[in-house]
Amino acid sequence: MFLEELTQKLETLREEITRAKTYFEPEKVKNRIKELEYLASQPDFWTNQEEAKKVSREMSEKREDLELWEGLEKDANDYSALAGMIHPTNEPDEYKDLEKKTLEFEKRFNKANVKLFLNGKYDHSSAILSFHAGTGGTDAQDWAAMLMRMYMKYAENHKYKTSILEESPGHEAGIKSATIIIEGPNAYGYLKNEHGIHRLVRLSPFNAGNTRETSFALVEVIPEIIEDEEIEINKDDLRIDTFRSSGPGGQSVNKTDSAIRITHLPTGITVNCQNERSQIQNKERAMKLLKGKLQKMKEETQAETLDDLRGQHKEVAFGNQIRSYVLHPYTMVKDQRTDCETSQVHDVLDGDLDIFIEASLLKMRQSFPLSNGIKGR
Repeated sequence: MFLEELTQKLETLREEITRAKTYFEPEKVKNRIKELEYLASQPDFWTNQEEAKKVSREMSEKREDLELWEGLEKDANDYSALAGMIHPTNEPDEYKDLEKKTLEFEKRFNKANVKLFLNGKYDHSSAILSFHAGTGGTDAQDWAAMLMRMYMKYAENHKYKTSILEESPGHEAGIKSATIIIEGPNAYGYLKNEHGIHRLVRLSPFNAGNTRETSFALVEVIPEIIEDEEIEINKDDLRIDTFRSSGPGGQSVNKTDSAIRITHLPTGITVNCQNERSQIQNKERAMKLLKGKLQKMKEETQAETLDDLRGQHKEVAFGNQIRSYVLHPYTMVKDQRTDCETSQVHDVLDGDLDIFIEASLLKMRQSFPLSNGIKGR
């Protein structure tokens, strides 16, 4: 990179940080931190432990965000000043070091910039992901299991907590379906665009000819809804079935009929939960799953009430993929919505999804620019 390019890049980043700060609103964040600190200092703060944890979590997030943006602004000013004092010919080592730092700085800024767009109603919630094997037989069931592992590895990489809520094993390998929860701040905001059909092309390990096969699996992503006053479900619209838990869980899962299946009759939506210790706990978790799916459907169809959703639920037709993963005859992962791609397929399958997640969120941001009044928390 020429010195002029480096200087211009740093100047552009400084301008972008100044612009982004108007939407981050650091003074407002500082005031909110003071409010939270005051609440945390009250003698009866831990009387309501759930509320106390919520306040503590928000306070920690606000402090981290503030520290991040203040650090970015300081680094941008320092690097710009350093660029004005370095000549790449006379001081090649210093110039190369600054060039490397600038590229790393740009990546940090892009991550922070993307986070500003996580301002949807449920973006800060935990995420519930369901996986469904599509066309492709055993290969598709194995592919669904690979996808579940991929997202659990992504969660591990980002220090999120994961739990398997329900799992239906495949006949020979993999899974027919499964549901997991990824718990942590902004989990749903980052993962919401992963919803869709994922396509795999590879040499099949499940047939004698080891031929090239194409498999499909559906990934559903919904938020975990805690405040449920807006989602009122008529009990007469539900069919609740119990069955015996299976799959993972070990001693923590009762081998009685504690698993729960709830069907919302007007839409046909079905949810299962089997990982909790009791039927009551499974029912509570299943109701949260159902409310999340109904809320997402309401938003997607722009329906005003649950009654408006009657008859609108349809089975997904596999084939219109959002992303393709190719292991043969070459290696590539390509997102059809953003054209973002990489040849590092195995890294992606090990949970390295950031480039795709950031690309999809940035594309959303281009469609709904911050100048339209969209602001973070």
